[in-house]
Amino acid sequence: MPFVSIFLPKGSSAEAKRHVSDAVHQALTETFNVPADDRFQVISERGPDELICTPSYLGISHTSNVVFVQVACREGRTVDMKKALFRRMAELVSESGVFLAADVFINLVEVKKENWSFGNGLAQYA
Repeated sequence: MPFVSIFLPKGSSAEAKRHVSDAVHQALTETFNVPADDRFQVISERGPDELICTPSYLGISHTSNVVFVQVACREGRTVDMKKALFRRMAELVSESGVFLAADVFINLVEVKKENWSFGNGLAQYA
């Protein structure tokens, strides 16, 4: 049940968007055991004054071609699963050659399962 927000640099190609979308979902299915048909994503493009990333932080250098990924998901994954998700997501996103693994910034937001509605105004997991 992850809800994923992906923010890409303005002018990213449709192919780059699809690749990042697919890579993020593949990483979630492989590391978080998310079902293949559990895919909810919003992809947005941002200009250089709207997508701000420090050039260097914690020993990691960033370019202006950064990708921000925020994943809202239910609570309960282990730290090892989270580390595996971050590693796999950066690896898969960078495979296209459009984005560097160092430029994949990921934020995980955990919420209680009763805080989701998948339609019809119902709290399916409450």
